[in-house]
Amino acid sequence: MFAAYAARIDRDQPLNGLELGERPEPEARPGWTTVNVKAASLNHHDLWSLRGVGLGEESLPMILGCDAAGIDEDGNEVVLHSVIGQSGYGVGPKEPRSILTERYQGTFAEKVSVPAWNVLRKPKELSFEEAACLPTAWLTAYRMLFTNAGVRPGDSVLVQGAGGGVATAAIVLAKAGGLRVFATSRDEGKRKRAVELGAEAAFEAGARLPHRVDAVIETVGAATWSHSVKSLRPGGTLVISGATSGPSPESAELNRIFFLELKVVGSTMGTKDELEDLLSFCAASGVRPVVDSVLPLDRAREGLEKMEGGDLFGKVVLTM
Repeated sequence: MFAAYAARIDRDQPLNGLELGERPEPEARPGWTTVNVKAASLNHHDLWSLRGVGLGEESLPMILGCDAAGIDEDGNEVVLHSVIGQSGYGVGPKEPRSILTERYQGTFAEKVSVPAWNVLRKPKELSFEEAACLPTAWLTAYRMLFTNAGVRPGDSVLVQGAGGGVATAAIVLAKAGGLRVFATSRDEGKRKRAVELGAEAAFEAGARLPHRVDAVIETVGAATWSHSVKSLRPGGTLVISGATSGPSPESAELNRIFFLELKVVGSTMGTKDELEDLLSFCAASGVRPVVDSVLPLDRAREGLEKMEGGDLFGKVVLTM
């Protein structure tokens, strides 16, 4: 079957390790099922995998891709929950938690095999391309906002780095959830798009906000950390799920964190139940993922180049 896969690890030039070509089809195993992939979306996790983060040389070649929607063995339209081992179903009770492509072959292929427990019905209201955007970036944003930020309708939230998959999802979901949304971006066009999606206002990175917010959604890391901390009201919550600009800010702002009793909460992906809730929320509310572009699988390199360069707004989706 045709696939996009990591053949080598290159920490400085990750796309040097990407190959497109034939790979073996998944083998049957007890408790697992094979899904014919219709659409798969890109995540920064794919670039990190090509850099060797969470993926060792001993696991190569590894088909990339965490997210997918497709057709299961019974002909049902389905979405995949990409966290393997979260429940133990189909992988043994001591299976460590991992994301597809860290231990098991991913979704950038015509077929993918996962534990049957990881398969959810796709709502008919969502296209395959839309559904494929949800399991990683949109699920991460959903959990950050509605599980870990502790916000309620009417509260205010700052989303750093408008344009990225998680940040874009957070803007749309926060607006739909009745929150006041502010966003930042270095790019004027992305700031304009953020307002069109529902942000009350969008500012240059580091700019002073009209007022301090109840929560900050942080995925950028070092470049925006100080601004995120300074933007919180006393007792506010900073939720972080990534550090695309680096994990070590020049100032941790510890004095401000303890003096204002701020909360810093780490957040990773989400549960199967949360994904089911997110699917239902999108189907019922009309909320849809923001798709930057849709490309055929054989143009996966082009999509990864767009993501690596930050030249996108929303998700890049591959179709089979």
